[in-house]
Amino acid sequence: MAGAKDYSNSQVSHNREQMEFHIREILKLIGEDVEREGLLETPARVTRMYEEIFAGYAVDPRDVLGVTFDEQHEELVIVKDIVYYSQCEHHMAPFFGKAHIGYIPSGKIAGLSKLARLVEAVSRRLQVQERITSQIANILEEVLMPHGVMVVVEGEHLCMCARGVKKPGSKTVTSAVRGQFRQSSALRSEFLELLKR
Repeated sequence: MAGAKDYSNSQVSHNREQMEFHIREILKLIGEDVEREGLLETPARVTRMYEEIFAGYAVDPRDVLGVTFDEQHEELVIVKDIVYYSQCEHHMAPFFGKAHIGYIPSGKIAGLSKLARLVEAVSRRLQVQERITSQIANILEEVLMPHGVMVVVEGEHLCMCARGVKKPGSKTVTSAVRGQFRQSSALRSEFLELLKR
């Protein structure tokens, strides 16, 4: 994410030599010639990519929210269209989309960019979309103690679009609802309506 803090995965960096060895072995097992020019640097490039796409393992997502602020705003706050990229834990294939977060503060707010960083910290690891959605809601509920939280995540999964059933363009939508959002259909409707604008 542009401008985001670098959460490089130190575990991958620490094991870089082993990672490169195993990637080279996988290339051999699928029938590639690891000595051809185009593949000579591939194990190192893939390892560096893993440092980036699995950077979520290097940080506790709760810490990403950082400093919170006392503020007596108790109306709906929404940050929508937060782009994320993740890796399906079943096939290690990418999935990506947008997360939308709404919460009603109870005297404590987080910086708006911190919500985007929370999405980043949760999604940059082996994941399933359902867990990403629940984890974001649970962490917000735990750290901010708001009156309510609602999270909607949209995703396009290459494990479904590019292989298997091969249905490109199909999207998955998941939601997590906590507190006042769970109790009030009007509040849920307001959140969903505001997402359309």
